[in-house]
Amino acid sequence: MQTYYLEMLSEQALIPSSIPEQLVISEVELTQPEFNQFLYAFVGKQWQWTDKLSWSTAQWQSHIESNHIRTWVAYVQGAIAGYYELSVQDNGNVEIAYFGLTPEFIGKGYGGALLSHAISSAWSFPSTKRLWVHTCDLDHPSALSNYQRRGFAIYKTVTE
Repeated sequence: MQTYYLEMLSEQALIPSSIPEQLVISEVELTQPEFNQFLYAFVGKQWQWTDKLSWSTAQWQSHIESNHIRTWVAYVQGAIAGYYELSVQDNGNVEIAYFGLTPEFIGKGYGGALLSHAISSAWSFPSTKRLWVHTCDLDHPSALSNYQRRGFAIYKTVTE
């Protein structure tokens, strides 16, 4: 398996994709660990996101608090189309910790739009100096190219 680590070092590197009118993206401003758990399972199921499936609500709460997680959800006509989590880290780093679409919204042009929103959200934090993300062969086949089309550059590749 190949894991790719990508970074963006300035907001000017963003090559945005337009956000379709029907795509509504909202930040989850009140912490609800059960909602993060649901999104992780719902979006990650098809990509073998399994490491946090057995976590308790308390573990999710701790994860959200200790990793300074902020969550956004994308909706189309009231249905969950996808979500992303940003982890605000030390030294100006922000990680796109989780990013994905629900199965029925893949291949409809929402991935680039949601990623553009995630990147803009990360750069809106005054402390952001670097945005990073990782993806692997288990993720959607277009994941790596979507990150690169939005302006991310690979800085490390790991083969396991």
